[in-house]
Amino acid sequence: MASTNQEMLRHVVLIKFKEDTKPEDISRLEQEFRTLATVKINQVKQFEWGTHTGKDNRNQGYTHFFCLTFANQEDLDTYSNHDNHKEFVKHLKLHLDGSLVIDYFAKN
Repeated sequence: MASTNQEMLRHVVLIKFKEDTKPEDISRLEQEFRTLATVKINQVKQFEWGTHTGKDNRNQGYTHFFCLTFANQEDLDTYSNHDNHKEFVKHLKLHLDGSLVIDYFAKN
């Protein structure tokens, strides 16, 4: 595997929805997050997401995981301060029981 000198910045978001959140609301938020990251904000280099598939409880109730890749801290800051991101977060918070955010520079 070839090594690269440029470390990409990963922004990982773990989400725990409130128990009374309807499946259709979760689906809508999933699509809104995808659109935000792949259409509305150009600084996102890569976007992927998934849901917890384990049968144990090591996820502590966090069911949705989103990973966004940025070229640098400046691009992440632009994303974080973007009006579309702020609006999405405002809607998302109505359904959140918890969230964790981890930013790191990927190494290989």
